[in-house]
Amino acid sequence: MPEGHTVHRLAHALGELFAGQKLAVSSPQGRFADGAAVLDGARLVASEAWGKHLFLGFAAPGAVESDDVPDLWLRVHLGLYGAWTFAGDGSAVVEHAIGAPRRRIGEVESAVPDESAAGPAQRSAERPAPAPEPPGRTVSPDRSGADSWNPPEPRGAVRVRLLGEHAVADLNGPTACEVIDGSEKRAVEARLGPDPLRGEAQGAGRSADVEAFVARVGRTRTDVGRLLMDQAVVAGVGNIYRAEALFRAGLDPLSPGRDVPAEVLRSLYADLAALMADGVRTGRIVTTREEHRGDDRVAGSHRVRQNTDGDPGAVPREQSFYVYHREGLPCRVCGSTVLVRDLAGRTLFWCPSCQV
Repeated sequence: MPEGHTVHRLAHALGELFAGQKLAVSSPQGRFADGAAVLDGARLVASEAWGKHLFLGFAAPGAVESDDVPDLWLRVHLGLYGAWTFAGDGSAVVEHAIGAPRRRIGEVESAVPDESAAGPAQRSAERPAPAPEPPGRTVSPDRSGADSWNPPEPRGAVRVRLLGEHAVADLNGPTACEVIDGSEKRAVEARLGPDPLRGEAQGAGRSADVEAFVARVGRTRTDVGRLLMDQAVVAGVGNIYRAEALFRAGLDPLSPGRDVPAEVLRSLYADLAALMADGVRTGRIVTTREEHRGDDRVAGSHRVRQNTDGDPGAVPREQSFYVYHREGLPCRVCGSTVLVRDLAGRTLFWCPSCQV
C-alpha cells in the first residue's frame, strides 16, 4: 500500500498540472460514471492529502472564476493497488505513474492488480495496462486554431480520467473513490490522526499535532508497533516507515504505548516528519544514515523497488533500509540478526538488540 508521502506527491502533482483549470472528468470504466458527471466541467481549486487520503476540491461548474472555495471534493484512497498514471502534451514535465506497489516482471515494471474482491472476469478487466504511447499533437478548431493535443486512449480499467489543457491523469484500482461535500470531508478528517507532513507544512500547528500523537499513544496499553499503523493515531505511516522509525528510535515494537516516555514519542514523530518529507522530495524512502550503508554484503537481494532506482546519485535500494525486508540478515548497526513476525496482520521487522 502506498505510504503517506506518495499521496502528498500526488496532491502536489495534480495541483501543478490542473489547478485553476476546468477539467473534463469521465469514468472510462463506467463504475464512477455518476460521480464523474457531477464533476465534469468543474474547476479544480484545491489538491490536498491527509494521511493516505487524497482530496481534490472543485468549484461548482457555474461558480465565479475568482471563487476558490471548493463546493465538492473527490476523495480517493488508493488502497493496496490504486495508482494514477499521467501523460502530457510535452509542455510540462509529468510523472509517469504514482501509487501502486510495483514488481518487476522480466524487464517490465508492472502495477500489481487488485484481486481481493473481484471475480475472474472483473480481475482480468482491472489489470493495469501497459504505459500509454506518447500523445500526438493536433490543431483543435474549438480552440481557435490553438495548438492542442490528443490525449492517449485510456488503458485498462480507468475509474476516473481527469483531462486538462495540457495533461491527463487516469486512476486505476482505488479502494475508495467518491464525491463528497465539505462536511463529509471534515468527517473523514476527524477520524484521522495527525499527519506529520501536514504539520510540517503548517509550522506553528505542528506542536499541537505532536502533542495529539503523544496523548493518543500514551493513553493505551496497545503496543507501539500496532499504534503506528493505526491511522486514527498517526495518519500516513505504513509498514516501511513503521519499521524504520521504530528502529531509528531504538524502540521495541511490542512496548506498550503508555510505557514509552513522552520525549521519545516527540522525537519519533519529528523523525517521521523528516523521513516522510524527504520521501515527498525524492520519491523514494531512504532511512539509513550514510555511515551505516557502506558495502552491503547482500547487494541485489532487496525486494523493494523504488521510483528512482537507477537514477544517478540515488541510494541503492539494497542500502535504503535498516530492517524492512532484511529478515535473517545482520543488523547494519550491531550485527544481530534482523527478526520478523506477524503483528496485526502485517509483517513486522526489527532488531532485537538495537530495539530494547
